[in-house]
Amino acid sequence: MKRANARTRRSTAKGNVAPTPTPVPKTVDDYLAAVPEPARSTLQRVRAAIRSAVPAEATEVISYGIPAFTYKGPLVWFAAFSNHCSLFPGASVIKEFEGELKAYKISKGTIQFPVDKPLPAALVKKMVKMRLAEKGQKKKR
Repeated sequence: MKRANARTRRSTAKGNVAPTPTPVPKTVDDYLAAVPEPARSTLQRVRAAIRSAVPAEATEVISYGIPAFTYKGPLVWFAAFSNHCSLFPGASVIKEFEGELKAYKISKGTIQFPVDKPLPAALVKKMVKMRLAEKGQKKKR
């Protein structure tokens, strides 16, 4: 499985290989419809956990070709890849929850988890609430 907005390759008349763009989805529902199971169900559960933690005014968008939630600016992103799913909550959130994320592959701004096993909803909600708190602090400065 490739990410839903991955580029494929085609041959040109001279035999060179040129990228053929895959359309970027316009909505989160479009993105998820293109993701094969079990990753689709996994991302739907992550999406539901995020949605339950954000204010009603938060919106879902496609940003950088993947689903995201915004509220007073970008909050979190999530996506499916060939061998994993990812949540992108930001470096400060990952650092804060590092102890609870030991079972997952993490990097500065990304948490990777299996395509068939979403992050625990309670953990996702705590991370989103931290991002919301950060947004509130940034606006007050």
